[in-house]
Amino acid sequence: MSGNKTKVAIIGSGNIGTDLMIKVQRLSDRLEVAALVGIDPASDGLQRASRLGIQAIDGGMDALVDHPVWPEIGIIFDATSAGAHARHADIAARAGKAMIDLTPAAIGPYVVPVVNGDAHLCAANLNMVTCGGQATIPIVAAVSGIAQVHYAEIVASIASKSAGPGTRANIDEFTETTARAIEAVGGAAQGKAIIILNPAEPPMIMRDTVLILSSGAEESRIEAAIVEMVARVADYVPGYRLKQKVQFERFGSNNPLTIPGLGKFEGIKTSVFLEVEGAAHYLPAYAGNLDIMTSAALATAEKIAAARTMSGAA
Repeated sequence: MSGNKTKVAIIGSGNIGTDLMIKVQRLSDRLEVAALVGIDPASDGLQRASRLGIQAIDGGMDALVDHPVWPEIGIIFDATSAGAHARHADIAARAGKAMIDLTPAAIGPYVVPVVNGDAHLCAANLNMVTCGGQATIPIVAAVSGIAQVHYAEIVASIASKSAGPGTRANIDEFTETTARAIEAVGGAAQGKAIIILNPAEPPMIMRDTVLILSSGAEESRIEAAIVEMVARVADYVPGYRLKQKVQFERFGSNNPLTIPGLGKFEGIKTSVFLEVEGAAHYLPAYAGNLDIMTSAALATAEKIAAARTMSGAA
């Protein structure tokens, strides 16, 4: 602890790790970045950390463990890749340090702050799903809280310029992890996820489409639940908003909707169109995918730090 702040380390000096570092330093009253860790000493993230007076460690996780700052670290964020995360998680667990996973490795329980943010604060490893999951799962959860959600499909479109090497290497894991979390956290009986790297110039901000098939609640209740959820997410991601009014289509016995794997569906199809404008803490405002992921991770870490302070843990 530094004063009343918990010291954290960020593994990964790319877009996500650098944005998170800046967010913690600017926005958090509970956390302090003690180290940014990467493997390329020439990376912009590590050089920026040095300029900010933060320990810039270029030897990866092993170098962090050997560094004098290691005993002071309470929480570690992993912003590397799904493949590297398993080893990082094992090291953190053996050292008794909480790990917040910003990769789609999904070793620990899925966490979406507005849905289940208080459920896993004592877990050794918490998975933040994906940027697409953080943007869309709250909407699915809002509907499943009042209706039976038979199927939910999300399409996340992000600017190609905002996707670093780690994101590009983990596209398959992104879709699989997001689909599973739509079911496990969102409450859908079946989930599907698609990611699009949009090459448009100038880059477009993050946009997400959520399609939900449900029964058991009327359109007015569904819309109210969605609007309320959007406001709750916007509390920690100010650029998160509905792009247009929620749309509905009703299917009955005279016009059922046939879905592969589901058969004939009778109920309400809800279409939700979202956009996420980034806070431009690191990349420009088009990188809303960074913003929603790092904001969710920050919110989760602050909850962990608060819980540890209440319990008297170091």
